[in-house]
Amino acid sequence: MAEQSVSPKAAAQPRTPTVIADGLHIVYRVNGGSRGKGAATVAISRILGRKHTPGMREVHAVRGVSFTAYRGEAIGLIGSNGSGKSTLLKAIAGLLPAERGKVYTDGQPSLLGVNAALMNDLTGERNVYLGGLAMGMSPEQVRARYQDIVDFSGINEKGDFITLPMRTYSSGMAARLRFSIAAAKDHDVLMIDEALATGDRKFQKRSEARIRELRKEAGTVFLVSHNNKSIRDTCERVLWLEKGELIMDGPTDEVIKAYEKETGK
Repeated sequence: MAEQSVSPKAAAQPRTPTVIADGLHIVYRVNGGSRGKGAATVAISRILGRKHTPGMREVHAVRGVSFTAYRGEAIGLIGSNGSGKSTLLKAIAGLLPAERGKVYTDGQPSLLGVNAALMNDLTGERNVYLGGLAMGMSPEQVRARYQDIVDFSGINEKGDFITLPMRTYSSGMAARLRFSIAAAKDHDVLMIDEALATGDRKFQKRSEARIRELRKEAGTVFLVSHNNKSIRDTCERVLWLEKGELIMDGPTDEVIKAYEKETGK
């Protein structure tokens, strides 16, 4: 392999790892519905570490994935449905335990998904405050950023929707508000699961610009999307997963071209 030249400036500024996945395996164990094995029995078996309880089905969602992410990177995750992309993000966020291997993180990972729960019976205004507090912002910080969050989401462009209960929102409006709340805070590691797939192109452009700002503020961004254009516009590196395995890890154009050639997408 030919040596790559490294500029003196790059050599003087070593990259800082933020996420290291080392031979990571994630296995789901779900109740297969066999007779005599209720939810309590299955839960106790899981706690006791009985991996082959009758009636329990195993799903090997992530298989031996290894990579290192660095501060300032925006990394796209691509692959077919069920390839393990969302599971990998949950493992990085500490929401799923590793079956084998390890995940190491520098700083606090934050996972934003379109299905992230806000309280439907509360107004958008109350959800902004609660969401900001849940992410670790102080009440003063939430109040200072409140109007920027509402303006960024665009949900008040056609009426005073921020004062209405979340259950009155369309799925796109709710997703835009979730992203706007998460994007108001500087993150060590921000993981976005399909958040840019919602809303019009105007909002997607604002989202992409905010992700670039987060990178400049020394964060690391992971983006899961089925929209290859969003990946190209936002990320300089891509991880391609299929059936839980890491197929390719490299520059965005190189990986997406290989993915499109293989899948025809």
